[in-house]
Amino acid sequence: MTPYASLADDFYVNMNLATEIELPAQRETILQYFERVQKRFPSMRKFYCRDKRDYVLEEDKDQGRYRWAAVEAKRLCSGQVNPSSIDDALEQHRLVLDLAPAFLSVSPLECEALDVLFGFDFAYRGNHNALLAEALGVGPALERLGDAPGARVINYEPSLTIAIEEDCRIQVRVSTETRTNAFQVRTGEFNEEQLSVYVTARQYGSLDPDTSYVDAMDRLAQLGREVVDSCVVEQILRPLARTISLK
Repeated sequence: MTPYASLADDFYVNMNLATEIELPAQRETILQYFERVQKRFPSMRKFYCRDKRDYVLEEDKDQGRYRWAAVEAKRLCSGQVNPSSIDDALEQHRLVLDLAPAFLSVSPLECEALDVLFGFDFAYRGNHNALLAEALGVGPALERLGDAPGARVINYEPSLTIAIEEDCRIQVRVSTETRTNAFQVRTGEFNEEQLSVYVTARQYGSLDPDTSYVDAMDRLAQLGREVVDSCVVEQILRPLARTISLK
């Protein structure tokens, strides 16, 4: 198991490559590409098309742990939910990126953005926004707003993006996503839904001539892991898990 498996109900590592030019959509091209992916991961047997242009190959989801890969109009995606190890998930992403130039004619020149996302989902029945405010705090500048008579938090999704180089092409974003709306807060009727924490390391623009997509992805993955370990585990994930456990 990954070192992050016990920190949330679900953990996943996704890779997304957005391209400036549309990816091929011919039947033969798409099938040959996914056949090569399946050759490496034979348990990926479910293939389907969604929204007429997005093609997906994935494993059975029944066990709660599965791989998936997709080719969209201008985006190449790969993900693994509850991977056995970080390296196992990254191996899948490397394969997808390694196959892309030959099978989908993807050039390092046409990269719009490449990112690696570490996602953590918490199942919670209640006001996600109020939970985040309680677990993480809202900062001194906004504390008094929450103390107003009768106040109930209906929108709180803290997020911060930083650039790590002067040209701002490589960025890291730590963000949250709640799935509670004002109607649920007003009625007090909540479904058990996923509250998400994301760490996204992203590079914008064409790759350098001597850099491959795999090289760039590995650098982003390392950067994302460093941020998770140093800035997210103790500061966000554990406080959130503790607060949920007390509810």
